[in-house]
Amino acid sequence: MQHLYPKVTWRRGDASVRPTNDKRVIYLTFDDGPIPEVTPRILDILREKKVKATFFVVGDNVRKHPELLQSILNEGHRVGNHTFHHLPGWQTSLAEYLRDVSACDEQLAAAMNTQQLTRSDHPLFRPPYGRMRANQLRELRNAGYEIILWDVLTHDYNPRFSTEKLLNIVRRYSRNGSIVVFHDSLKSNERMLAALPQAIDWWYDNGFVLCTL
Repeated sequence: MQHLYPKVTWRRGDASVRPTNDKRVIYLTFDDGPIPEVTPRILDILREKKVKATFFVVGDNVRKHPELLQSILNEGHRVGNHTFHHLPGWQTSLAEYLRDVSACDEQLAAAMNTQQLTRSDHPLFRPPYGRMRANQLRELRNAGYEIILWDVLTHDYNPRFSTEKLLNIVRRYSRNGSIVVFHDSLKSNERMLAALPQAIDWWYDNGFVLCTL
């Protein structure tokens, strides 16, 4: 899969992720929120565990729940663009896709204050489903977005994956600089919330620190 998208970020390279205490780094990310049934519970876990994460938000969810975006930002987490309508790039024209990305940015700007807007040094974008057309990728990169994918996908959205199977994925594939994906959605809710605190504990026990992108 990585050979199809060579100009995106799958993992942070070692040289850029070494903090002063020389511990290994995990970048924990959440896709598809924010929604009131799930997001506050994620934030509770992250606060309790003293973890900062990155949320790739759907613009329409931000429109419906701007207070949840504020909660994410107030807790010190980072946000990225995940389109306004969670569009499948391979089924969407370039013009429509770019309009949807812009609509998400506009919704983020409307929900953020000026200080929060200027705090981000470069915009982050994650394509829904981890797929997009080459011309979509090219245009968004030219517009200054860093396209973020992942090297650890937990499959928390899949009902055939047990909590233990999710944790086995985390244990097997996590390494320095890994970008890990959970989902901030109803479909993933039960498995994700069961696995998340255990995954965080495992990372801590194995010498990782967790940072925003």
